[in-house]
Amino acid sequence: MNSSISSVLAIVLGLGLASGNSAWAQSAAAPGEAGAAYQDMPAIAPIGVRVDHYLPLPNSTAVPAVDPAKGYRLQQLGHGLYMVTDNGYQSMFLVYDNGVVVMDAPPSYSAHLKQAIAEVTDRPITHLIYSHAHIDHIGGAADLGGHPIIIAQDETKRLLVRANDPKRPVPTITFKDRYTLKVGSQVLELSYHGVAHEPGNIFIWAPAQKVLMVVDMVFPGWMAWSGFADAQDIPGYFEQVAEIDKIPFQTLVGGHVDRVGTHADVREQLEFMNDVKSATRTALQTTAPFVGMAAADKANAWAVADNYIDRVVVSCVNAVTPKWQSRLAAYDVFIWSQCFAMQQSLRID
Repeated sequence: MNSSISSVLAIVLGLGLASGNSAWAQSAAAPGEAGAAYQDMPAIAPIGVRVDHYLPLPNSTAVPAVDPAKGYRLQQLGHGLYMVTDNGYQSMFLVYDNGVVVMDAPPSYSAHLKQAIAEVTDRPITHLIYSHAHIDHIGGAADLGGHPIIIAQDETKRLLVRANDPKRPVPTITFKDRYTLKVGSQVLELSYHGVAHEPGNIFIWAPAQKVLMVVDMVFPGWMAWSGFADAQDIPGYFEQVAEIDKIPFQTLVGGHVDRVGTHADVREQLEFMNDVKSATRTALQTTAPFVGMAAADKANAWAVADNYIDRVVVSCVNAVTPKWQSRLAAYDVFIWSQCFAMQQSLRID
């Protein structure tokens, strides 16, 4: 093995090597074309393969419907706090003595947010809190109109200044670690716990209502979005999901899916995440390099890494599927991306 291949393998296969030889014949496909499938391929279609029928959603009929004429539904969370949702995205608003504080403005229903608030009060929107900078959660901010005070974490402001997006106005008040918003008799406590999903993604805690809003971290009853919700720091993501469970909330608003969450939902997601981590760690330690590769390709360091990583991911998917495919809605949609993201994090983070 030449030195460049050895160096790449030392990095890519950093959690341990096993020796082994090909147990099956090479594909007759032309170079660069798709060849024979890897051994023990899961029944769940991998990325890039069309799916004719996805797994059915568990308990899908238990979700409150959204009135199509309105495009949203309201859910009262107590003491003047409400969730607005289209059963895909979620935001909140808090009514206080002289006005309303809005938390996020997803563009999927931002045009209806003022109508939703008007169902409860005629008080004006005085404040807008950004959970983080991503356009799918705050890209409807301009639809609120007026000139609300916009509050966000320092990193969110940095990202929005860079984005220069008129749909996402730059915050007027920012903070580094903690900020308490007291409006009339209502209180919201904002805190930053470091990078996980994205720099600037905050916890929003309503202590009187015992409601916690943390967006793009926990997906109650559902598989997380691709790659642990596109987490920029997967170890940080794991730490923050565990941290969420320590907060004494009664209701969790996660920014996505069709219902609010509970501690049981957080613990279920943590259990799943740790199962993926354990399965991936085992696969990294036990998967042999070079298996099934043409002799000429073994000098191609990138091809060796690709072959190895693909089979690690196959092993991970096979290991966790029997336990989880019927427990998490849309399990089959993103399990491949979770296993891929996990092997990458374990190798390089």
